[in-house]
Amino acid sequence: MKPNKMKLLIHISRVFVAATFIFSGFVKLVDPLGSAYKFEEYFGYDVLNMEFLIPYALPFSIILILIEIMLGVMLLLGYLPKVTVWSLLGIISVFLFLTWYSAYFDKVTDCGCFGDALKLSSWGTFYKNIVLIVFILLLVLKHEFIKPLFSLNTVKWTSFLSFFVFLFITYYVLVHLPIIDFRPYAIGKSIPEGMEYIGDEDPPIHDFLLESVDGNDLTEEILAKQHVLLVIAYNLSKSDLQGFSNIKMITDAAIDKGYTVYLVSSSMIEEYEAIKNDFNLNIEMLFCDGTTLKTIIRANPGIVTLDKGIVTGKWSWIDADSVKLK
Repeated sequence: MKPNKMKLLIHISRVFVAATFIFSGFVKLVDPLGSAYKFEEYFGYDVLNMEFLIPYALPFSIILILIEIMLGVMLLLGYLPKVTVWSLLGIISVFLFLTWYSAYFDKVTDCGCFGDALKLSSWGTFYKNIVLIVFILLLVLKHEFIKPLFSLNTVKWTSFLSFFVFLFITYYVLVHLPIIDFRPYAIGKSIPEGMEYIGDEDPPIHDFLLESVDGNDLTEEILAKQHVLLVIAYNLSKSDLQGFSNIKMITDAAIDKGYTVYLVSSSMIEEYEAIKNDFNLNIEMLFCDGTTLKTIIRANPGIVTLDKGIVTGKWSWIDADSVKLK
């Protein structure tokens, strides 16, 4: 192939691979807990059987996300091209194995490669990685054609600055909530509409069920009410207990304004009773699937307000003083 055509092919490969890794990294960067939950699924006994790694799922997720998005940025800028393309080859090889394993053994139906922003089938994800690895191999073989977009000093400091910006975003969304919510429970979304079947496709929301301690299904009743505040704590044993002081403040205020208020969890009622007594909470508990609750809000505990089933607000417990009540 002529040098000019080869340079053009390398340029196209560089932009395609960089854009893919930046997009994939960014949609996970704004929601690192979502990726951590996915890694917990991979580490489970019925997938990779590496349950000893589950407690490290979040730091593992953060590190991998930062590596992924930084490699995309560095490739686009042309900083340390040889190191970058070999690192890309290494990480895509791991992804290729995991996605093949998931697809072949039907273990994880959604690898979470693009977070909640874009869903691909297991085999679709595997084939996507096949395409990526072809482009990356081209970059490895012809990395000398990858030149810095600007001066070497500029691309170096731009890369460093990008890393610290991404690190800050990670910290912010872990303390508060994802800055972009791609899930069917995002603010403005209607839960009842999300539960509707359209044709033969499964609805985006298919496991939302609110059940009282007595076993009564209160889902429709609560989704029909105008002012509802739900405290979401998918697992009370993993909750930030200090957050319940803030929860007490906002739930009391909501009750005074006529809101229907519940705590929703997948934990045992005995666990809630202990917390309820410790913090003098004035609300009852409902049961819901833990995975559903982790999907609704990335905080434990978190606060969600509803108006006839439409999500009108979401806050982490740390931002309880910012909750807007009508």
